[in-house]
Amino acid sequence: MTPEAKGGRGASAPEVTDGRLLKGERRRRALLEAALRVVERDGVAGVTHRSVAAEAGLPASSAAYYFGSVDELLTAALVWAADQFSGLLRAAAAAPDPVAALAAALAAELAEERRPFVAAEYELYLLAARRPALRPVARRCVDDLAALARACTGDPAAVTAFRSGVDGLLLQSLVTGATPGAGDIEAVLRRLLPAAAP
Repeated sequence: MTPEAKGGRGASAPEVTDGRLLKGERRRRALLEAALRVVERDGVAGVTHRSVAAEAGLPASSAAYYFGSVDELLTAALVWAADQFSGLLRAAAAAPDPVAALAAALAAELAEERRPFVAAEYELYLLAARRPALRPVARRCVDDLAALARACTGDPAAVTAFRSGVDGLLLQSLVTGATPGAGDIEAVLRRLLPAAAP
């Protein structure tokens, strides 16, 4: 729903200029990024319209304007995070060596400045276990990982191992505080996908 439709304006409302659309999209993105920061700092329970708007430095009514409920805000944050992850996977899959490209991208995700976002993204991802409405979005991340693996091997067991291994690497790194380099990650991924030689 566009901000105009949400605001209840009819078809006779003047067309929104590109500048207003761009400003609205920037505010929406700022709110989604703020939601991830709130999740990282306070957990999912800390997400309210007010806390997210304050984190984004926007008026308290902003989050409710763009997202009708906290569930809608959490879903949108998970969709946004999944879109970012899908883009990362697509870029890796298009590289001459997808496994090396993915290893480098995952190492960058685990770098100090990105870790809080990765932790928040996983918290939203795991929330899908309790909220069935989030499962299609979370499933997309699993399916995108599988697609990259299938491009490297026809072995269904290796595809499953690869999906599980990537999640395991990321989660264990978050839990232990380890920051594996691209070479360490690549060695594990190649063990999981033996057909994907450099």
